[in-house]
Amino acid sequence: MKQDLQRSTRLDDMRATFGARTVAPEERRQEVTALFDRIAPRYDLMNDLMSFGLHRLWKRATVRLARTRLEGRAGPLIDLAGGTGDLALALAKADPGREVIVADASAGMLAVARARGGARLGYLHAEAESLPLPDASVAGVTLAFGLRNMTDPALALREVARVLQPGASLILLEFSRPAPWFAPFYALHSRYVIPLLGAAIARDKRAYTYLVESIRRFPEAGAIARELDSAGLKVVRARPFMFGVAMLHVAVRA
Repeated sequence: MKQDLQRSTRLDDMRATFGARTVAPEERRQEVTALFDRIAPRYDLMNDLMSFGLHRLWKRATVRLARTRLEGRAGPLIDLAGGTGDLALALAKADPGREVIVADASAGMLAVARARGGARLGYLHAEAESLPLPDASVAGVTLAFGLRNMTDPALALREVARVLQPGASLILLEFSRPAPWFAPFYALHSRYVIPLLGAAIARDKRAYTYLVESIRRFPEAGAIARELDSAGLKVVRARPFMFGVAMLHVAVRA
């Protein structure tokens, strides 16, 4: 991993990157989709190992907030970049009368989600930048650890704003910049431990090297709040996890 990898200040800076490499946006799209297709079978196990299970606690907080924001609002909930469906299943359990749809650009991830979710969930194979949904048709969107992997993250946020009903919320959970005192410990874990786990468990060190590099490139929480605002989504709440390693934003469509 390159030592001089710089954190982006805008989401648009991500469009021509694949980890530490500079690539064309179409190559980024192909590389990311192929990567998630490959690692889908062991993705959940790797998440548990990489985060020591903490991602489950963060997702529980996401579910609680989503359930609160959905009260009194009709329509489906979209779990965008929903991957293997773990968050979508928790959301469906918390709100059993609501249609919950897993949307993902990776056919491999959706296959795992369909195998575990069955008829309890809906499934949408689509890129976040171009959702086949009507304007103002969605009661809520959750997006956990997927924004940084989209080909055009800023466009994806604008698309979320388009499909959300007025007053409806995006619950965004994504990595951010750790507190300065904790950053060196987290850097050691991400730089050395995560790629080794990827090689041993997922048998794909390259994929997990990219994922670590994408986290290091991703803009910090303040920049993401500005991006949400530019997309037409007003941040009403922000909550850090694990000394800033991850950040939960609640953003409302005007």
